[in-house]
Amino acid sequence: MNFLEERIQKDGIVKEGNVLKVDSFLNHQMDITLFEKMGEEFKRRFAGKKFDKILTIEASGIGIACIVARHFGVPVVFAKKTKSVNIDGEMYIAEVESFTHKCRNQVIVSKKFISEGEHILIIDDFLANGCALQGLISIVKEAGASVDGIGIAIEKGFQVGGRMIRNLGYHLESLAIVDAMDAETGSITFREQ
Repeated sequence: MNFLEERIQKDGIVKEGNVLKVDSFLNHQMDITLFEKMGEEFKRRFAGKKFDKILTIEASGIGIACIVARHFGVPVVFAKKTKSVNIDGEMYIAEVESFTHKCRNQVIVSKKFISEGEHILIIDDFLANGCALQGLISIVKEAGASVDGIGIAIEKGFQVGGRMIRNLGYHLESLAIVDAMDAETGSITFREQ
């Protein structure tokens, strides 16, 4: 069992509806020491790859992406879920559906932050059905850049997202893959990696 799986076993809470609550260390309160280990692990798993930028989606992916970016020495761009007065000029827009929030959002990235020919590493906290990833991938493609890697903290292996993204040919690395969860017993089964 790796460091992230151990932390999920210790502090994660399984809830009805295939919800894994990790807000005490990953996506509400953030354990930066844990994020540092995650950054080191993503650097190891994507060794030899050169990225120009890291792309994530607000809000839960930002903290992880920032630590990972430090390991690669590149900036982070995050897709915003709402258009604000601060976003000006031309934008890439994709529609994504959130498994957690059960809603559809448009995500927006200013065209000045992703350029043709750039090599992008996408980082996010969770992968369930893959809708958010598909939206980010479509933005990168529209920019004429390439998705050269995708790093996920926790993948729900019993949902379709990971399989779908891998079948599209992307280099996807998930630090923890949950194969099964039981809300009644609180048990979590991880995939051997």
